[in-house]
Amino acid sequence: MSEALQLPADWQVIRLAGALGAEVHGVDLGQVDADTAAALEALLLEHLVLFFPGQNLTQEQHVALGRHFGTLEGHPNLKNAFLEHPEIFELAATRGGIADEWHTDITFQESPALMSILNMVRCPPVGGDTMWSSLYAAYDELSAPMKELCEGLTALHDALPHNHPEQMAVHPVVRVHPVTGRRALYVNEHFTRRIVEMSAEESAMLLQYLTGWVKNPRFTVRYRWAQGTIGMWDNRCTQHFVINDFDGERIIQRVTVMGDQVTASSPPRWQPWLRPGPLSATSRHDRQLHFYLRGRAAKD
Repeated sequence: MSEALQLPADWQVIRLAGALGAEVHGVDLGQVDADTAAALEALLLEHLVLFFPGQNLTQEQHVALGRHFGTLEGHPNLKNAFLEHPEIFELAATRGGIADEWHTDITFQESPALMSILNMVRCPPVGGDTMWSSLYAAYDELSAPMKELCEGLTALHDALPHNHPEQMAVHPVVRVHPVTGRRALYVNEHFTRRIVEMSAEESAMLLQYLTGWVKNPRFTVRYRWAQGTIGMWDNRCTQHFVINDFDGERIIQRVTVMGDQVTASSPPRWQPWLRPGPLSATSRHDRQLHFYLRGRAAKD
């Protein structure tokens, strides 16, 4: 922990894994002022994901907590089935009805999610745990040649899992955290489709390796939920994955702090790779990249 970070004396912080994650006791998230929010943010920068058992926040307290850290937005594509609230995304699932792929929230937008704060409203007695991975650790443990290859590459992300492949953004493969200055590996299996500067075949090979590498157990923490727990994570340097192994009702409510500005560790070193000649039905990723680049050129 940074020597400059002075936490209240009654806070207890328990580390959960070597790479990331801590459980915090002794703080009332329903009564957060500016100083408490600053201490929470500093703690999050250190541990990347935090858990606060026994909070049982109301919706109003949950939203008020999130507003300390920035502008809140509901999910751009997934609508609440039961709850009507513009700043809360609710997901009610039974028998494993969740998105069980590793991802960082909403990377298909130019300014994706900065932070997420989840309220576990109801959870099954067994199963439905969530895992997080440190994208710092994933980058740091790459070999020097692999780091050199990834520096200066960019990747196309889209909302295909939400049936909106037209919603696209390009982000660096290696980004720099705007506060800590650390490098993070910024590709995920859920939303990342293509390395822009590589052919579709080369891209598939590299993305398969990198998205698999992020799952290395050394980089992860697994958390078993209890009703009333609040989870808070930094989307700029983590991915997460919900384990699809439960039979029962699992209801989460999440507020999402938007407005992340993704900064590359190095500028792009190559031009986008597009197959020469006419686009064909067999080159879906070439077509998608072509239309993305054409749309960006029209805006410019």
